[in-house]
Amino acid sequence: MKAAPPAPPTPADEAQWGRVTTPRTLLSRALSVPLALGFTVFLPVFVAAQSGDGQEDAAFWLQLVLTMYAGARLSAMVLTSRRKLLQGSFWLFVYMAMGVAPLAQAVLGRVPTPVVGPRSDLTLAIGLVLLGCTAFDVGVLLARHRPAGRAGGSQKEPRPVMAHRRRLQLLTAIAFVCSAAFIVKLGGPAVFFSSRQEIIAGIQDAGVSNGDGQAGQALLRGFGTVPALLAMLLYTRWLVTSTYARRKVSVIVTWAALIALNLVVNNPISNPRYWFLTVMFAMLFTLFPVSAAMYRVALSMAVVVALLVFPFADRFRYDEKNYKPVETTSFLEPMALKDYDQIGMFANTITFADSGPGHFYGRQLAGSVFFAVPRSVWPGKPRDTGVMVGQWMGTVNTNLSSPIWAELWLDFGPLGMGAGLLAIGYAAARVDRRYA
Repeated sequence: MKAAPPAPPTPADEAQWGRVTTPRTLLSRALSVPLALGFTVFLPVFVAAQSGDGQEDAAFWLQLVLTMYAGARLSAMVLTSRRKLLQGSFWLFVYMAMGVAPLAQAVLGRVPTPVVGPRSDLTLAIGLVLLGCTAFDVGVLLARHRPAGRAGGSQKEPRPVMAHRRRLQLLTAIAFVCSAAFIVKLGGPAVFFSSRQEIIAGIQDAGVSNGDGQAGQALLRGFGTVPALLAMLLYTRWLVTSTYARRKVSVIVTWAALIALNLVVNNPISNPRYWFLTVMFAMLFTLFPVSAAMYRVALSMAVVVALLVFPFADRFRYDEKNYKPVETTSFLEPMALKDYDQIGMFANTITFADSGPGHFYGRQLAGSVFFAVPRSVWPGKPRDTGVMVGQWMGTVNTNLSSPIWAELWLDFGPLGMGAGLLAIGYAAARVDRRYA
C-alpha cells in the first residue's frame, strides 16, 4: 500500500520558512536602498554641494544633519509595511519645509523672510527643531508599547446602518447650505475661478474680515469648504464599497452634485496650495485606503511635487496685474525665495522673545484654541504668532509662518516644546495604529 503523498505546504508554512516572496516584498527590497540613500544622503549632499554665498558654519552643518535625519525617517515611513498617514505627513513636512528648503537657503545665503537676529539664534532654532523631531519619535515609541485594547473587554454593538445614513444626509445638507452661503456671500461662483486675491477681497467686502484678526475669514472659509469635502469623501467611499449605493440613483446624483460643489469651493485656483494638496491626498486615500503601493507612491511623489512644482504653483494667488512669475536657472532658488520660511521665522521668534516679551505660558495657545471669540468680547485676544513677530520685525507682509516648534517654544520654552512634540508623536502613532 502506497503511502499518501505529503500535503503541499500552506502559504503560512512557506512564508514561515521564507520560500514565498510577495510582490510587496519585492517592491520593498527593490526600492529600499535607492530610496533611503536618495532621501537621506544623495539629495541633501547634492544640495549642500552647490555653489552659493552661504556660510559653512555650525548652523549649516546642523541643518545638513537635520535634513539627513528627516530623510531617514521619511524613508522609513515610505517603506513601512503599515500605512502611517499622520506620521508620514509630519516627516514629509519636516523633510521639505524644515530640511531641504532651509538647506538650499543656507547654501545660497538667501532667505524668503529676513532673519533679523544673530546667527546664534538661527543655530539654536535648527537645534530645537532637531530636538523636537527626536521628541516626536520618542512619543511614537511610547505609543508602540501601549496595549491595543483590554482583553475580555466588552465589544460595542455596531451602530445600525440607517443611523450612519441619516448622519451622512445631515452632513450633506449642512455642506450644501454652508457652501451656498459662502458662494452667495462672495458674489457668485465666478469669483472662485479668478484668483485668491479676489477671494480675499470678496471676504473683506462681505464684512467678515478686519485688520485686527482673521477669525471671520477662517470661519467663513472653513464652513464653506470643509463640510463639502467631508461629504464628498464619505459618499465616494460609500459608492466604492457598497453595491446598494451604486444602484441608488439618488446616491449617485447627490455624489455628482457634491463633486460639482467641490469643483467650485475647493478648486486649486481660489485655494491655497496646501489645502488643495490636502483635498487631493484625501481623495486618493479615500479611493485606495489600504493600498500600500499607493501610499508609497503618493508619499514619494509628494517630495517631487514639493521640490519642482510647489514653488511655481502660485499662479493664481494674484491677479494678472500683480502676478510676477519666477525667473530662475537653478532649482534651489525658488526654495530660497518663496514659501519655505519656517526655520527663519522660528529664529525670529527666538529673537523676538529675547528682545523683551519672553515666554507667554499658554497665552498664544489660548488664542489659537479660542480663535473664534471676537475681539469685541475679548479685547486682549492674542494676535497670530506669525503676525505678531512680523509686526515686530516691521515687515510689510505679516502673513508669515509660525511652525508648531515656534508656537510651543514661545509659550512653554524648550522643555514644553519637547513635551508637546512628544505628545503629538504619541497621538499620531495611536491614530495611525487605529487606522491600520
